[in-house]
Amino acid sequence: MKRKSFREAECPVARTLDAIGDWWSLLIVRDAFDGLRRFGEFQQNLGIAKGMLSTRLRDLVEAGVLASAPASDGSAYSEYVLTAKGRDLFLVIVALRQWGEDHLFRKGEGRSELVDIETERPVSRLALYGTDGRQLAWQDTRVIAARDAASRPRKSS
Repeated sequence: MKRKSFREAECPVARTLDAIGDWWSLLIVRDAFDGLRRFGEFQQNLGIAKGMLSTRLRDLVEAGVLASAPASDGSAYSEYVLTAKGRDLFLVIVALRQWGEDHLFRKGEGRSELVDIETERPVSRLALYGTDGRQLAWQDTRVIAARDAASRPRKSS
């Protein structure tokens, strides 16, 4: 069965998942944030089949999340580096990490930790804020369909 494309969907979540929504792609992006750059490093760290990794890397390059660049050590290899678009996924990776910490680990179970490099202390929890500074939960928001958003008057802040 061929996968349905959401590349032209009105929903930003659907379009995002179309570009980076499978677990291998997100794990490759996570590893790129952790400093991995070469095909062999990704393959060894993830234990992913070479063909699958080639496909995911190609798709991430086509989506503009990664770029292929000459090896930083001057060797004949190429490396994969996060683009600005890829670096903008950092908060997505942090949100997934924090959700996993909250819901997928037993109390006291060992896990990796994301820390501020300056203080070596854990990073703060992510939160969503309104333009007025109020912290928002899901029930404090709603989605306005694209067909309605264009004609909607904007409130000034």
